[in-house]
Amino acid sequence: MNLTQTRLFPEIEKTIQQLNFESITAERKIILQPLIDYIQLKVTNQQEIRLNFICTHNSRRSHLSQVWAQTAAAFYSIKNTFCYSGGTEATALFPMAAQTLSKQGFQIETISQGNNPVYSIKHNENTHPIIGFSKTFDNSFNPQSEFAAILTCSSADQGCPFIAGAEKRIPITYEDPKAFDNTAQQAEKYEERSLQIATELFYVFAQIQK
Repeated sequence: MNLTQTRLFPEIEKTIQQLNFESITAERKIILQPLIDYIQLKVTNQQEIRLNFICTHNSRRSHLSQVWAQTAAAFYSIKNTFCYSGGTEATALFPMAAQTLSKQGFQIETISQGNNPVYSIKHNENTHPIIGFSKTFDNSFNPQSEFAAILTCSSADQGCPFIAGAEKRIPITYEDPKAFDNTAQQAEKYEERSLQIATELFYVFAQIQK
């Protein structure tokens, strides 16, 4: 992997060293290619890159994707990249998703409590944090036009055939770690899913020619 120009927290650097692009199958690379093409076009045209990761509840996979995509953009110095997340409905960022990111090196603080807590998620000391909370994909916190909608779960993919304002609709779906909630495998499966998402999104940004 390339050396980072944006210095990340050391524990995140350690996590990144675990990522193995060879674990990505040829089939998955075909699925990832439209996202590579979208980002490359924006970079070539010197335009801002807006990526909105969407799943049903904006509680797990979409947040993991948003955080890792923003981190990958920083790692590979793909400037003017802005990552968002949303759901077809709002619930809450599931605590185990936040705990998994914390274990993998992110600095996470709870800004507010309640039914839908708000988190500050940072990958280095000087970058503005990602503000993590559950919201619908068309919430005013998210871009309303000139963005790519990346569908991270099959139900959101099937339930949202059209996303207003999106320039491109790209399904990149992941299995839901929620299936292992309240089991002995919960922490392991959340970490596994987070690493899969990180591996694939770092692969995507590694392909971009500046």
